[in-house]
Amino acid sequence: MNEGVVRERIVRWEDPHVSAAAVRSMTGVDALRAIMTGAVPRPPISALMGFEMTEVEEGRVVFECEIGEHLYNPIGMVHGGFACTLLDTSMGCSVSSTLPANVGYTTTDIQVRLIRAMLVSTGRVRCEGKVLHVGRTTAVAEGRITDAKGKLLAVGTTACAILRP
Repeated sequence: MNEGVVRERIVRWEDPHVSAAAVRSMTGVDALRAIMTGAVPRPPISALMGFEMTEVEEGRVVFECEIGEHLYNPIGMVHGGFACTLLDTSMGCSVSSTLPANVGYTTTDIQVRLIRAMLVSTGRVRCEGKVLHVGRTTAVAEGRITDAKGKLLAVGTTACAILRP
């Protein structure tokens, strides 16, 4: 079955500590914009998974990704962990976009509902994360993954701890 066919994916990234140091003194929205424009290198997870940040505003962040067979699980479709990672990224970044400089966040929990299978034929997907609430110590956000026609593929919600110095 497909003997002789070689498939490979080469992933290159820059030192994540350099990027992290560069964004610490920026507001969350400014840091995300710097990453989106390439002024600051993107995080390694985004290079590994093929995520591309395409929109950033305070409280809302959009990532896009081309579905490839490198994301497949043993039953021939995109692994659910990919959707979880994409949702966690967009929702977490939407929270980050509301934070002042030197204030961080971390996901405390995430709930994901996988609505439709993703396949190579799905093509490019879009994941929009939106903040629902940001308080002093916690935040809540929601996310949606859709295909190019706007068909819903997955939804998620998250809670984040706000990390103040």
